[in-house]
Formats: sequence, C-alpha cells, structure tokens
Amino acid sequence: MLDPYLPLVLLFALAAAFALFSVVSAPYIGPRRYNSAKLDSYECGIEPSPAPVVGGGRMPVAYYLTAMLFILFDIEMVFLYPFAVSADVFAGAGLGVFVLVEIALFIVTVGFAYAYVWRRGGLDWN
Repeated sequence: MLDPYLPLVLLFALAAAFALFSVVSAPYIGPRRYNSAKLDSYECGIEPSPAPVVGGGRMPVAYYLTAMLFILFDIEMVFLYPFAVSADVFAGAGLGVFVLVEIALFIVTVGFAYAYVWRRGGLDWN
C-alpha cells in the first residue's frame, strides 16, 4: 500500500544523509587558514562599535518597499503559473470564459497595486 511512496522516502533519506555528511565533514575537509579579519564581525565596511548608534541608524524604507513589491509579484506568479499550465483543462471543462474573466480580474487587481506604488514613487531610487 505504501510502495508508491518508497522513492520519495528514499529521496528524502538521501537528501538528509547528504546534508548531514556535508555538515559533519566540513571541518575536516575545509581549509584552516584563520586570521584576524576572518574572526572579526562583518559590518559592511564600517568599523564596528561596542554600543549601538542611538537615533541615527535608520534603515531606508526603500529596502522594505522593494521586498514587499517582490512578494506581491512573486505571489502573482505563483497563482498565475498553475492557470497557464492547466488552461486547456479549463477550456475542455467548459470553464474557459469564467476562468479567463477571473484571471483578468486578478491581473487588474495586481495592476492597481502596481499603479499605486508607481504613482506614490515607490519605484524611484534616489
């Protein structure tokens, strides 16, 4: 009864074994050239300070806006890809016009979000 799942279980076991082997063997196989720069914390070229900067270390909002736009259009592709793959199935079931209208409404909704961000200047990098 579980025979169809055997290849999947073996694939997961192989992936887990490879990951475990990679983590365990890395200290023994990898190079051991340590220096003070490698052991220092990485601060993007800025000298690290022991105390946090009070009031002056703000992150630009453009980074967060870019991340949100990426998520917005990434989710759009996640929903549009299955439709594109199975478009002939919908047409054969008599749902062609209905599904086409629904996808058009979805694209228009995302288009409104894109136009809003564009109008507000979210795509301008200064």
